[in-house]
Amino acid sequence: MAQLRIVHTWELPEPTLAAARLLVVEAFDGDFSDQAWEHGLGGLHVLLTEGESLVGHAAVVQRRLVHAGRALRCGYVEAVAVRADRRRHGYGGDLVSAIGQILRGAYEIGALSASEEGQRLYERHGWSRWRGPTSALTPQGVVATPADDGGVFVLSISVPLDRDAPLTCDWRDGEVW
Repeated sequence: MAQLRIVHTWELPEPTLAAARLLVVEAFDGDFSDQAWEHGLGGLHVLLTEGESLVGHAAVVQRRLVHAGRALRCGYVEAVAVRADRRRHGYGGDLVSAIGQILRGAYEIGALSASEEGQRLYERHGWSRWRGPTSALTPQGVVATPADDGGVFVLSISVPLDRDAPLTCDWRDGEVW
């Protein structure tokens, strides 16, 4: 049986952070950049362990999303992964449930960019695909991000959302969504 812990980045010893990063890189078959890892730091980490072994990880960081003329306090989900030999054991659902608790306790909206493999998992936990156009507030102004259209999922916590309207994220280096 796995143990679940929720801790802030500053509370994690370097070996645990390194193990989490390795887990995520392996789960994405090596296609997880240094910038992508950086996006998951500075917030809360959900860690699933079996004994001393890390088998699952997810992070929630604060961002601002602009929707319907408002800057919403968003818990943005990053670096969700389950070790390959522990997939299909419910651990992904455990991570997403813990993420939901964090979001309901601190944010107006949850958002994430879902891999194709993860989309059904999020939908089973009440997340909805954003159908409207996406963009980012960049140093050059608002720039459309059509490559991300259809891949952003949201969880409405305390604000009504028009999922067909535009949604703009705050700026960050690398992939903005």
